[in-house]
Amino acid sequence: MKKDIILCGVGGQGILSIATIIGEAATRAGLYLKQAEVHGMSQRGGDVQSNLRLSTDPIWSDLIAEAGADLIISMEPMEAMRYLPYLSKEGRIVTSSKPFVNIPNYPDEEALQKELDTLPSIKLDIETVAKDCGNPRGANMVLLGMAAPYIGILSVENLREAIATVFSRKGEQVVEANLKAFDAGVKAS
Repeated sequence: MKKDIILCGVGGQGILSIATIIGEAATRAGLYLKQAEVHGMSQRGGDVQSNLRLSTDPIWSDLIAEAGADLIISMEPMEAMRYLPYLSKEGRIVTSSKPFVNIPNYPDEEALQKELDTLPSIKLDIETVAKDCGNPRGANMVLLGMAAPYIGILSVENLREAIATVFSRKGEQVVEANLKAFDAGVKAS
Protein backbone atom coordinates (compact mmCIF):
# COMPACT_ATOMS: atom_id res chain seq x y z
CA MET A 1 0.00 0.00 0.00
CA LYS A 2 1.21 3.52 -0.76
CA LYS A 3 -0.01 7.09 -0.59
CA ASP A 4 1.50 10.02 -2.46
CA ILE A 5 0.55 13.40 -0.99
CA ILE A 6 1.27 16.96 -2.06
CA LEU A 7 1.01 19.53 0.71
CA CYS A 8 0.83 23.14 -0.42
CA GLY A 9 0.06 26.63 0.75
CA VAL A 10 1.59 29.99 1.47
CA GLY A 11 4.52 30.61 3.79
CA GLY A 12 3.52 30.86 7.42
CA GLN A 13 0.32 28.82 7.13
CA GLY A 14 1.72 25.68 8.75
CA ILE A 15 2.26 23.33 5.79
CA LEU A 16 5.60 22.16 7.11
CA SER A 17 4.01 21.39 10.51
CA ILE A 18 1.50 19.16 8.73
CA ALA A 19 4.37 17.43 6.92
CA THR A 20 6.19 16.91 10.23
CA ILE A 21 3.11 15.36 11.84
CA ILE A 22 2.41 13.01 8.93
CA GLY A 23 6.10 12.06 8.90
CA GLU A 24 6.06 11.36 12.65
CA ALA A 25 2.91 9.23 12.29
CA ALA A 26 4.41 7.29 9.37
CA THR A 27 7.65 6.64 11.26
CA ARG A 28 5.75 5.43 14.33
CA ALA A 29 3.61 3.17 12.11
CA GLY A 30 6.73 1.59 10.59
CA LEU A 31 6.07 2.91 7.08
CA TYR A 32 8.63 3.89 4.50
CA LEU A 33 8.69 7.65 4.00
CA LYS A 34 10.25 9.98 1.45
CA GLN A 35 9.81 13.72 1.64
CA ALA A 36 10.88 16.57 -0.61
CA GLU A 37 10.17 20.15 0.43
CA VAL A 38 10.19 23.39 -1.46
CA HIS A 39 10.13 26.14 1.12
CA GLY A 40 9.98 29.00 -1.36
CA MET A 41 9.76 32.38 0.29
CA SER A 42 8.06 30.95 3.34
CA GLN A 43 8.77 33.96 5.53
CA ARG A 44 7.29 36.33 2.97
CA GLY A 45 4.08 34.60 1.97
CA GLY A 46 5.57 32.68 -0.95
CA ASP A 47 4.61 29.26 -2.26
CA VAL A 48 5.40 26.40 0.12
CA GLN A 49 5.07 22.82 -1.04
CA SER A 50 6.07 19.38 0.15
CA ASN A 51 5.92 15.96 -1.51
CA LEU A 52 5.23 13.14 0.95
CA ARG A 53 5.41 9.55 -0.18
CA LEU A 54 4.29 6.87 2.29
CA SER A 55 4.40 3.15 1.64
CA THR A 56 4.51 -0.30 3.17
CA ASP A 57 7.25 -1.09 0.62
CA PRO A 58 10.53 0.72 -0.11
CA ILE A 59 10.27 4.01 -2.03
CA TRP A 60 13.03 5.00 -4.43
CA SER A 61 12.17 8.58 -5.31
CA ASP A 62 11.11 11.46 -3.09
CA LEU A 63 9.29 13.33 -5.87
CA ILE A 64 5.76 12.67 -7.08
CA ALA A 65 5.33 12.48 -10.85
CA GLU A 66 2.66 14.37 -12.75
CA ALA A 67 -0.72 12.61 -12.40
CA GLY A 68 0.73 10.60 -9.51
CA ALA A 69 -0.63 12.29 -6.34
CA ASP A 70 -3.36 10.50 -4.47
CA LEU A 71 -4.09 13.56 -2.39
CA ILE A 72 -3.47 17.31 -2.50
CA ILE A 73 -3.80 18.93 0.92
CA SER A 74 -3.85 22.70 0.50
CA MET A 75 -4.09 25.57 2.95
CA GLU A 76 -5.12 27.85 0.09
CA PRO A 77 -7.44 27.15 -2.91
CA MET A 78 -5.28 28.75 -5.62
CA GLU A 79 -2.30 26.72 -4.43
CA ALA A 80 -4.41 23.56 -4.78
CA MET A 81 -5.06 24.52 -8.40
CA ARG A 82 -1.35 25.16 -9.00
CA TYR A 83 -0.60 21.48 -8.29
CA LEU A 84 -3.61 20.06 -10.16
CA PRO A 85 -1.38 18.54 -12.90
CA TYR A 86 0.05 16.25 -10.20
CA LEU A 87 -3.33 14.86 -9.10
CA SER A 88 -4.07 11.32 -10.27
CA LYS A 89 -7.39 10.50 -11.95
CA GLU A 90 -8.55 8.86 -8.72
CA GLY A 91 -7.05 11.56 -6.50
CA ARG A 92 -8.75 14.03 -4.19
CA ILE A 93 -8.18 17.63 -3.11
CA VAL A 94 -8.69 18.73 0.50
CA THR A 95 -8.42 22.51 0.76
CA SER A 96 -9.34 25.62 2.62
CA SER A 97 -12.16 27.42 0.89
CA LYS A 98 -10.87 30.82 1.99
CA PRO A 99 -8.27 32.44 -0.27
CA PHE A 100 -5.10 34.03 1.04
CA VAL A 101 -4.86 36.94 -1.38
CA ASN A 102 -1.18 37.84 -1.37
CA ILE A 103 -0.63 38.87 -4.98
CA PRO A 104 -2.20 41.66 -7.06
CA ASN A 105 -3.39 39.34 -9.85
CA TYR A 106 -5.06 36.75 -7.59
CA PRO A 107 -7.76 34.90 -9.59
CA ASP A 108 -11.43 35.82 -9.23
CA GLU A 109 -12.61 34.05 -6.05
CA GLU A 110 -15.99 33.02 -7.46
CA ALA A 111 -14.41 31.51 -10.58
CA LEU A 112 -11.83 29.71 -8.43
CA GLN A 113 -14.54 28.19 -6.22
CA LYS A 114 -16.59 27.11 -9.25
CA GLU A 115 -13.56 25.39 -10.75
CA LEU A 116 -12.86 23.59 -7.49
CA ASP A 117 -16.49 22.46 -7.43
CA THR A 118 -15.90 20.58 -10.71
CA LEU A 119 -13.07 18.59 -9.12
CA PRO A 120 -13.02 15.81 -6.51
CA SER A 121 -12.52 18.30 -3.71
CA ILE A 122 -13.51 18.88 -0.13
CA LYS A 123 -13.49 22.53 0.95
CA LEU A 124 -14.00 24.21 4.29
CA ASP A 125 -13.33 27.61 5.82
CA ILE A 126 -10.67 26.16 8.12
CA GLU A 127 -9.78 29.53 9.63
CA THR A 128 -13.32 30.01 10.96
CA VAL A 129 -13.44 26.44 12.31
CA ALA A 130 -10.10 26.99 14.07
CA LYS A 131 -11.36 30.24 15.64
CA ASP A 132 -14.55 28.48 16.76
CA CYS A 133 -12.33 25.89 18.49
CA GLY A 134 -10.53 28.66 20.36
CA ASN A 135 -7.32 28.11 18.38
CA PRO A 136 -7.10 30.69 15.57
CA ARG A 137 -3.58 29.49 14.71
CA GLY A 138 -4.81 25.90 14.35
CA ALA A 139 -6.27 26.12 10.84
CA ASN A 140 -3.57 23.73 9.60
CA MET A 141 -4.69 21.14 12.18
CA VAL A 142 -8.31 21.55 11.03
CA LEU A 143 -7.09 20.89 7.46
CA LEU A 144 -5.10 17.83 8.56
CA GLY A 145 -8.20 16.52 10.33
CA MET A 146 -10.26 17.00 7.15
CA ALA A 147 -7.63 15.10 5.16
CA ALA A 148 -7.15 12.30 7.72
CA PRO A 149 -9.85 9.95 6.35
CA TYR A 150 -8.36 10.27 2.85
CA ILE A 151 -4.77 9.57 3.87
CA GLY A 152 -5.82 5.97 4.44
CA ILE A 153 -2.40 4.45 5.09
CA LEU A 154 -2.42 6.15 8.51
CA SER A 155 -5.32 6.10 10.95
CA VAL A 156 -6.87 9.12 12.62
CA GLU A 157 -5.41 7.80 15.88
CA ASN A 158 -1.90 7.57 14.33
CA LEU A 159 -2.17 11.24 13.43
CA ARG A 160 -3.55 12.24 16.86
CA GLU A 161 -0.59 10.52 18.56
CA ALA A 162 1.83 12.31 16.22
CA ILE A 163 0.23 15.69 17.00
CA ALA A 164 0.70 15.00 20.72
CA THR A 165 4.36 14.09 20.14
CA VAL A 166 5.21 17.00 17.83
CA PHE A 167 3.61 19.65 20.07
CA SER A 168 4.57 18.08 23.43
CA ARG A 169 7.53 20.40 23.97
CA LYS A 170 5.13 23.37 23.84
CA GLY A 171 3.04 22.09 26.73
CA GLU A 172 -0.22 20.29 27.35
CA GLN A 173 -2.43 23.31 26.52
CA VAL A 174 -0.92 23.59 23.04
CA VAL A 175 -1.29 19.84 22.49
CA GLU A 176 -4.96 19.92 23.54
CA ALA A 177 -5.72 23.00 21.42
CA ASN A 178 -4.23 21.34 18.33
CA LEU A 179 -6.02 18.05 18.98
CA LYS A 180 -9.31 19.94 19.34
CA ALA A 181 -8.75 21.67 15.98
CA PHE A 182 -7.74 18.35 14.36
CA ASP A 183 -10.87 16.62 15.72
CA ALA A 184 -13.07 19.45 14.38
CA GLY A 185 -11.55 18.87 10.94
CA VAL A 186 -12.16 15.11 11.15
CA LYS A 187 -15.78 15.77 12.09
CA ALA A 188 -16.21 18.20 9.17
CA SER A 189 -14.81 15.82 6.52
